[in-house]
Amino acid sequence: MGSVSSSTSKKELLDQKNAEADLGGGEQRIAAQHAKGKLTARERIMVLLDKGTFEEIGKFVLHRSKDFGLDKEHYLGDGVVTGYGKVNGRLVYIFAQDFTVFGGSLSETHAEKICKIMDLAMKNGAPLIGLNDSGGARIQEGVLSLAGYADIFYKNTLASGVIPQISAVMGPCAGGAVYSPAITDFILMVENTSYMFVTGPNVVKTVTHETVTAEELGGAMTHATKSGITHFVSPNEVECLLAIKKLLSYIPQNCEENAPKLPYENKNESRPGLNTIIPDNANQPYDMREVIAEIADADTFFEVHQNFAENIVVGFARIAGRSIGIVANQPAVLAGVLDIHSSQKAARFVRFCDSFNVPLLVLEDVPGFLPGTDQEWNAIITNGAKLLYAFCEATVPRITVITRKAYGGAYDVMNSKHIGADMNFAWPTAEIAVMGASGAAEIIFKREIAQAEDPAEKLKEKIDDYTEKFTNPYRAAHRGYIDEVIYPEQTREKLIRAFEMLENKVDIRPRKKHGNIPL
Repeated sequence: MGSVSSSTSKKELLDQKNAEADLGGGEQRIAAQHAKGKLTARERIMVLLDKGTFEEIGKFVLHRSKDFGLDKEHYLGDGVVTGYGKVNGRLVYIFAQDFTVFGGSLSETHAEKICKIMDLAMKNGAPLIGLNDSGGARIQEGVLSLAGYADIFYKNTLASGVIPQISAVMGPCAGGAVYSPAITDFILMVENTSYMFVTGPNVVKTVTHETVTAEELGGAMTHATKSGITHFVSPNEVECLLAIKKLLSYIPQNCEENAPKLPYENKNESRPGLNTIIPDNANQPYDMREVIAEIADADTFFEVHQNFAENIVVGFARIAGRSIGIVANQPAVLAGVLDIHSSQKAARFVRFCDSFNVPLLVLEDVPGFLPGTDQEWNAIITNGAKLLYAFCEATVPRITVITRKAYGGAYDVMNSKHIGADMNFAWPTAEIAVMGASGAAEIIFKREIAQAEDPAEKLKEKIDDYTEKFTNPYRAAHRGYIDEVIYPEQTREKLIRAFEMLENKVDIRPRKKHGNIPL
């Protein structure tokens, strides 16, 4: 009897401990909390992972600090829930900081739990998802909490390019805490409830005498539009978690796997709607997203960095079921020019796709780099070189379609044949030249125009002459720089065949430790 009683008491104790640390709340509680705008750490995991797949690791961990009264407060898990589960049937590792325990502050053991999950993710080749909601380092632990952050940063860097790393900021993320999400591949934020900054509004006011709210300083829309730090903004936490699930559907588990491919049966792939997208006036804008919608499988384009550097569009899509990354100039914003922010945005996306074997499609309509003292003094040269470097470095299948303008150095940078693109197509409306006809004619024929009886008429004549010779794709095609000039309606069919042809591409590069991208 005694042994039975002892066994029963142990079971009751274990049940009690599990109940304290277990996922709780259920769907009704999630719905209620969703209405208020915030979920608990465990409810977030419940929303994100497939039902019944979460396995928690380290649920009984307690902090070790005995200073400043911490010896009297112990909570199972020490402010972070860690474990693994599945999203749409695929393995992922996850940690979710719990703001209800010491404000989600990071302690020595809190960091150890996160690092353990990161190690498992790298060893088993599966994505890592971090749900950040923390007030920062646990002050009572001093250097131990700072060391914990550094351990996490180091693991983030080791995992970079090995497994996809996704960070969702679900609440505050301040001070040293911001650098872990910054190292990861994608950052998601929630409107009005999450923010990131190195120093908060109070410190800013003390040091610089600026008065600013937390939302203005580091809120979701601030980082989505001004800094470009966040890639996705959601109106609430549930939408944010669903966006993570959608993002994962386009990317492989690790750097050794290919991008996901869904079953697809070829049909009539002609898209006549593309024939009328380009305006007759070469200076008139159009929305490149309309081109993407016609080329990609229906409703598959998932835009990244939508609100930042809108003169370039990047995102994931599917063509005949195959996951691809798209980089496209946007003529509807700043005529589609490349500038500092658009170069940074596109370079970052290109490097992610190359790291994880996602083929690249470039849709090009670029009149050049944005001129001006602001751009030059803020290093457009270095930042433009980032995009150039990213494309040159990429070994995944790379295809370019020139829809209209391809002028100057921007033509080279936007995945030209000269920097390693595999296939380059052009529409008949493509203009491939050093610069626009008007500017070129004024420079080349300056003296002849000045000496003419009717300079205006002579200028028009020279513009027409230059246009006939250079602002078309055929001179480039004669040289082999354009593989084929195609009708717009043929584009989708040509891309399906080209990506299929390139799916086993192998590109051997010189042996090196790593390159030195112009940061």
